[in-house]
Amino acid sequence: LAAFLLFLIEVAIALWVRDRFVRPYLGDVLAVILVYLALRAVTRLRVAPAVLAAFLVGLLVEIGQAADLLRLLGLSDQRIARVVLGTSFSIADIICYAAGAAIAILAERWRGAS
Repeated sequence: LAAFLLFLIEVAIALWVRDRFVRPYLGDVLAVILVYLALRAVTRLRVAPAVLAAFLVGLLVEIGQAADLLRLLGLSDQRIARVVLGTSFSIADIICYAAGAAIAILAERWRGAS
């Protein structure tokens, strides 16, 4: 349920938010948390492996941006692909993904999960 609700929030951010903080930074923080929650919902991964996997998904997205993956796949004109995969590499995005991973770990520690 948490993953689904966060997915809806991310969709709302992608469609309607055009600012200098929520969309570019908070959206990336939440993206890693979303992937983490989805992994925990559909796998038996424990906290640490799921957080690592979620962070690596974000990192792979950034590597794909650096390699211009959308152009290589012929998806540069596809709005959904551009929103999901992003269009430009940024170290700040990687920092946001790390922050999302840290928040997931802290939240799980607070909850007492392993």
